[in-house]
Parts: sequence; C-alpha cells; structure tokens
Amino acid sequence: MNRRTLLKRSLAVGAAGVAASAGLLAPGQVLAAYPTAAFEAKDTASALSAAVGSGSYSDSADIKIKAPDIAENGAVVPVTVSTSMGNVESVTLLVDANNSPMVGSFDLSKAEAFVSTRIKMGKTGNVMAVVKSGGKLYANQKEVKVTIGGCGG
Repeated sequence: MNRRTLLKRSLAVGAAGVAASAGLLAPGQVLAAYPTAAFEAKDTASALSAAVGSGSYSDSADIKIKAPDIAENGAVVPVTVSTSMGNVESVTLLVDANNSPMVGSFDLSKAEAFVSTRIKMGKTGNVMAVVKSGGKLYANQKEVKVTIGGCGG
C-alpha cells in the first residue's frame, strides 16, 4: 500500500468517526423499521397483532414448515417455510415456548413465498409460521423438541 492510499483511508475513517460521534450517522436511520412492540410481547397473540395488525388467523395445510423433530442445539434451529398460496405479503415466525415469542417477520411483496433461516429456541415448543395472503392470515405449526446439552434424547 502506498502512502497516498493510506492517507485517503485514514481521512475517510476519521471523518466517519467524527460524523458518528456528532450524531450525524445514527444507526437507527440506516436500519429497517424495527417493530419494538412485536419483539417485546410476551404471548403469541399480542406479538402477532403488533407485527401484522391482527392476532386471529385460519389454519392452513398449504404452509409447509421444514424443521427438525429434535434439535440438539436450541441456539441454532434451521427452519424453512414455503407455501403455494398466491399474493403472499409476509411470513412471520413465532415460537410459543420462548420468553419473547416473536422470531422474525419477512415482507415478501412480489417475491417467492420461501423463507429459510436459523432460529433460537429456549425449550421444546411449537414453531408457528403465519402467512399474510390477500389481506388474511393463515398459519401452520410444528413441534420441535429441544434437548438439553445436545445429548440427543
């Protein structure tokens, strides 16, 4: 690296540091909207209501949840949600056994209705996927058993 490049990079980092400390670069302005009420809710109905506007839903077998029956490590449970419904607006994941049941909400306007992620589960419980399609909510759930200490039983 030559001297000129080092000076340019040093000035850029210094300017960003000064702007951040002066409050000109606030991370809240850069990040997406954070639904605080949904993540602070203590039950699934209020978390769902805060996330998508309603706590009532219809059960649907069209929502497929792929998750392990037994998760040896509750810190990283792989979950995949897909559906063949049309006009899917969002997919919301909840775990009823967690202290804060809201796991995540994904806005999918004009995207394929497929979400794959890893979630955290404190103990055995139901993983619920709620799909908003055509202004209505549909849900399906799957029980995932979490073993303590990763012993497999």
